[in-house]
Amino acid sequence: MFQSKIITKRAKLKLYHTIIRPIVTYACETWILKDTIINKLLVFERKILRKIFGPINEKGIRRIKTNQELDEIIKHKNIINSIRAQRLSWLGHVERTQGTRMVKATYSWYPISSRPIGRPKTRWMDDVRKDTQKLKVPNWKTLTQDRRGWKEKLVEKAKTL
Repeated sequence: MFQSKIITKRAKLKLYHTIIRPIVTYACETWILKDTIINKLLVFERKILRKIFGPINEKGIRRIKTNQELDEIIKHKNIINSIRAQRLSWLGHVERTQGTRMVKATYSWYPISSRPIGRPKTRWMDDVRKDTQKLKVPNWKTLTQDRRGWKEKLVEKAKTL
């Protein structure tokens, strides 16, 4: 379907964003983004985008679009930035919930025992803190209480980071 000449590129891109990307990123709010996962997701997205936009003819020679060209076409709104934005949106939601709800209790729970010896595994909160540091937001806990401000200042900004 993505290689069809009948369907426009705009329609193909719309299909990708409305059907395929949500399926691939299902429950991504809870993911810890490791380098291997990031690379696999970016490769997946570029394969689909290359099928949608096809090769370029330059002086009779056909070549595929480079990663930078694809990034400019989608205006730097790749799948990883989308996942980070969804995670930050979920963080704001969890921070605003009441303390009696199960999600909030699980989020604020700390184990009594110490962590095992060796390099600690990356936790979800560590990954989210890295995202807020990249966006240069020092007071994110207070900013989460303002739903509109959180979405405008942080979540929308994370989509194009």
